Amino acid sequence: MKIAVVGGKLQGIEATYLAHKAGWEVIVLDKNRNSPASELCDQFLSVDILHNSDVLSDICQKVDLVIPAIEDQTVLSLLNQITLRTGCPVAFNSEAYEISSSKKKSDELFAKYHIPFPTYWPNCELPVIIKPSSLSGSQGVKKVYDPFEFEHLLTQKDYNESWIIQEFLEGPSYSLEVMAFNGIPVTFQVTDLAMDAGYDCKRVSAPTVLDDTLEKNFRKMASRLARLLNLKGIMDVEVIEHHGVLKVLEIDARLPSQTPTVVYKSTGINMLESLYDVWVKQQTPIVNVVDPGNEYAVIYEHVWVRDDRIETIGEHIMGGSGPLYLTEDFFGADEALTNYSVGIRQWVATLIITGNTRWEAWQKRCDVIANIMKHCQLNLYLDPFPNN
Repeated sequence: MKIAVVGGKLQGIEATYLAHKAGWEVIVLDKNRNSPASELCDQFLSVDILHNSDVLSDICQKVDLVIPAIEDQTVLSLLNQITLRTGCPVAFNSEAYEISSSKKKSDELFAKYHIPFPTYWPNCELPVIIKPSSLSGSQGVKKVYDPFEFEHLLTQKDYNESWIIQEFLEGPSYSLEVMAFNGIPVTFQVTDLAMDAGYDCKRVSAPTVLDDTLEKNFRKMASRLARLLNLKGIMDVEVIEHHGVLKVLEIDARLPSQTPTVVYKSTGINMLESLYDVWVKQQTPIVNVVDPGNEYAVIYEHVWVRDDRIETIGEHIMGGSGPLYLTEDFFGADEALTNYSVGIRQWVATLIITGNTRWEAWQKRCDVIANIMKHCQLNLYLDPFPNN
């Protein structure tokens, strides 16, 4: 089994990691020869497919499945054209992605079908969250408390009506992947998210602390969204729990980063194998339910070492730090994706830590941080959260 992953950044890392866990061969294509996934794969091609589409056409005839790991609409359109011409399956649902990649279109869908989501300005009070409609995750997010700052922002030249202004909600965040084929949705494990000061996800953990009733509601909500979008393939749903109500922050109809690895380490379920079921076998994936007592506890956390300190920080740090390597027993962590080498003073790592219980995994994680600090002679540990 051989796959091609188009894009070598965060989603490319995810796809490559999971494909290797499935025992597959992986080719990664990215125009940046120093992309994070360039050293994780079996073969890396530094190519701009917009100007060298023949390279992708040739690759598509040699692989069983293509996984898009990019957000560029022009590249995605070209990818669709090439795979249609070559007959190679591509794990991409363009119609669902068109809606999920636009915050405004997604929110219009939520409003139409009465799915809870954050209220828009001016029907809410400060503080508010402001972000561009077309950027995913934490990109471009700004929290505004002060009415004078808010009015000033609305007069800036880069502000326009496509920007999203919504109420700021306090509460824990959760993620859930749903996969569908022929209108039949299947949900995976709920994971818990922790954000850094810039609202970028810095830590993912499982199993969830969400109570059973809300978890069931979350699964129903994700399945309903999959049906409304006529989803084929995978979608990630992120919610926040605010006063006992789950409100949808965003949906993303593509392979996400971070959470699939956590689900795999906790349950043994590999979402890439499920995508193979959908796009190659043309069938609804069979997801074996794992008894809660048999789930491993997992902590998946990004750290940045520099100067005299180590900081837990959002995943963006992993996307711009050059080629990463997968290593085992990294300062006590089960696995790590890192650019660390002996003697360097600045490096990053994604720590992958498991335990039999959440408490055991957390204690192990704290030991890993302590081991890094001792070995690298660091004096300070930072774990910033969003300002309330």
